[in-house]
Amino acid sequence: MTQLSFGPAVMYGQRVDLSGTGIGPRQFGLLQDVDITFSYTQKELYGQFQFPAAIARGQGKVTGKAKLAQINVLLYADLFFGLAPGAGSDTVSQDEPQTIPQNPPYSVTVAQAVNYLDDLGVWMAASGDRFNTATAPSATLQYTVNLSTGVYTFAAADAGKAIRISYLYSLPTTGMNVLITNQPQGYTPAWKCRIFQKISPTVPGGVQNISLPWTMELNACVSNSLSFPTAQDNWTLNAFDFAAFADASGTVGRYNAVSQ
Repeated sequence: MTQLSFGPAVMYGQRVDLSGTGIGPRQFGLLQDVDITFSYTQKELYGQFQFPAAIARGQGKVTGKAKLAQINVLLYADLFFGLAPGAGSDTVSQDEPQTIPQNPPYSVTVAQAVNYLDDLGVWMAASGDRFNTATAPSATLQYTVNLSTGVYTFAAADAGKAIRISYLYSLPTTGMNVLITNQPQGYTPAWKCRIFQKISPTVPGGVQNISLPWTMELNACVSNSLSFPTAQDNWTLNAFDFAAFADASGTVGRYNAVSQ
């Protein structure tokens, strides 16, 4: 029976450089594609003739690239950063509508002031003109902000005008976060990779979508690149690059298939 394969497969990872709670396994959610490549350097032996008399393999490597659509903070924390995730997350209030009061002190308190973190700018709703920060606002299109309270104060010249405010604030009980700290060089979280592909489409003389799975096991992997490529009119597909090496037993992994 001919074994074929279709679709992006399923991929899992789990830390192997430490043990304990909270380290997975983690599934690479909504996997779009994964590419595993085995390669070697090639060493040719030449004599007096144009073509080599012998060819041998030199150093080998296993590299992989997975593209996934589902955001997974725990996966990134464990397998890429090697850092413990924390509860809560930061988010943005973009262009929150406000109106500068008619009377002094011409101050506006943003809606998420209790969890306020940082200022991202102000613009005039009618004209689109951007405000600039000032130590003491004294002219139009000037403001100051108290980063501890989320209170914005404007000049008297802009009293009564509609504005839009953007700022960063926290969600203490929602989501997860990874505090990315500066680790010593050489710190490298390692994890094992498991890839599973279940579907084999129509085979000669067979039926469609029968289960002829194949799997690949890589016992020790490290990740060297993680990208977040946002795009206009398209989904964000995070690219997760990794490489495999031999574990303590000298085993790199295993490739398994049902058909011979």
